[in-house]
Amino acid sequence: MAIIEGRNPIIEALKNDREIDKIMISNSSKEGSIKKIIAMAKEKGIAIQNVDKKKLDEISESHSHQGVIAQVSDYKYFELDEILEIVKNKGEDAFFIILDEITDPHNLGSIIRTADAVGAHAVIIPKRRSVNITPVVAKASAGAVEYVPVCKVTNIVNTIKRLKEEGLWIAAADMDGDVFYEKDLKGPLALVIGSEGFGISRLVKKNCDFVVKMPMIGNVTSLNASVASGILLYEIFKQRQN
Repeated sequence: MAIIEGRNPIIEALKNDREIDKIMISNSSKEGSIKKIIAMAKEKGIAIQNVDKKKLDEISESHSHQGVIAQVSDYKYFELDEILEIVKNKGEDAFFIILDEITDPHNLGSIIRTADAVGAHAVIIPKRRSVNITPVVAKASAGAVEYVPVCKVTNIVNTIKRLKEEGLWIAAADMDGDVFYEKDLKGPLALVIGSEGFGISRLVKKNCDFVVKMPMIGNVTSLNASVASGILLYEIFKQRQN
């Protein structure tokens, strides 16, 4: 059994018909969006339990539960074939984000949130050396994890090769590439973002079709993974609209 913390993530889980066992609400939280959560839960026949805030504090992993925690079924990761089928059924050019060993849950949550905003079809993460979908990730995504499929794969390089066979171009984000807004980023595409400390691994980068960079003139020569993702994803989004 897993948990979802915070008002917006729980509202989005309710909207998306996530399997929820019960919702625990602090005795001191009765106003605003808590009323909406209670109404939605009652409509769906989900049990509501009033508890002391101290109990929520003890359960919380994000330390930002906003007076409400839901007990839910474990997150269901998608298979690669599933997300490819979703894209095929939509009749759209594939738009995936591949994360190479992202270990910070706030970064993963923020990237999923941006992925939802720009209409990306899925986020792909490795089974090893990567953060999983946790309550902290769900909270950082503001509920977007309920809408963006997350696919967990055994090997990133093999996944890239498979996506190429399916007609996707693979772009790596790294500092030795071409300026991102000067590249054609339209069509079926997967963007690879590297880890917070080490970037994209050598073998993963070698298997990408091209590399894009963000020019910088400041004293700090790198960006947070979620910030870099946001900039690049919106350039892809802009080009896909034209």
